[in-house]
Amino acid sequence: MGNIFVIGSASVDLVVKSHRQPAKGETILGESFFMTTGGKGSNQAVSASRLGVDVYMVGAVGDDTFGEMILNNFKENHVNIDNVETVTHQSSGTAHITLADNDNSIIVVPGANFKITIEQVEVVLSKLEQSDIVVIQNEIPVQVTEYIINRTHELGITTIYNPAPFVQIDTSLLNKVSYFTPNETEVRELFGEDFESVIKQYPKQMIVTLGAQGAVYYDGELKRVPGLKAEVVDTTGAGDTFNGAFAVALSEGKDIDAALQFANKAASISVGGLGAQGGMPYRKDME
Repeated sequence: MGNIFVIGSASVDLVVKSHRQPAKGETILGESFFMTTGGKGSNQAVSASRLGVDVYMVGAVGDDTFGEMILNNFKENHVNIDNVETVTHQSSGTAHITLADNDNSIIVVPGANFKITIEQVEVVLSKLEQSDIVVIQNEIPVQVTEYIINRTHELGITTIYNPAPFVQIDTSLLNKVSYFTPNETEVRELFGEDFESVIKQYPKQMIVTLGAQGAVYYDGELKRVPGLKAEVVDTTGAGDTFNGAFAVALSEGKDIDAALQFANKAASISVGGLGAQGGMPYRKDME
């Protein structure tokens, strides 16, 4: 079993719950507010760690109260933070989330997450073993993401790329990752087409997440791995839970079908709790 290295964002989520989303220019009364740790990288690292593997976070936080909150959360969830830099003169990343109608809308302010450098990640990548897995997303500078993809391909390291939130990236790089996991919207943003039109170009590599409907990939034919029914409290972080759990399953030697079933199960459990990490399962919850 290899280690999992998550290179990405770590933020604090500021969450408002409301009976509906406000219209443009409208002010409405919310129902509740809470604050918790998040960021796609942090979420995926915590998801994987709770499922019982060794996880190393690579990222940056601000020298502020939010930064302390983020680092303490990593420690509580047994995520290694030796490669998380604390930067000055830059606030920690934040995400501003509105929950309404069993869905969410999010504005991300990257802050210190955009201070991650190629030099910082190279120190980590140069020490990886062949059994390790790297997980990346799009809440860090795109040039760093592109460097990671090229470098892990060169090293022969298994890499999971979650292209969210959408940023414009050279799609030829997708051939260099082991797996990439867009949702339907991100597929249209990446390719200008629905996933059925492009998925055959990336057999056993492009995994499209479909929320409650599970996930789909191509292996000579279109293969659907169904999701599990769940009582939805908050969908925030379900995709990150999926990606963290998928990495864990692969690290344990599961084939793609079994890995996706494991990831779907973790994601279905996660929507039962508030906040991106509030419902993320531990191994005992999965078993």
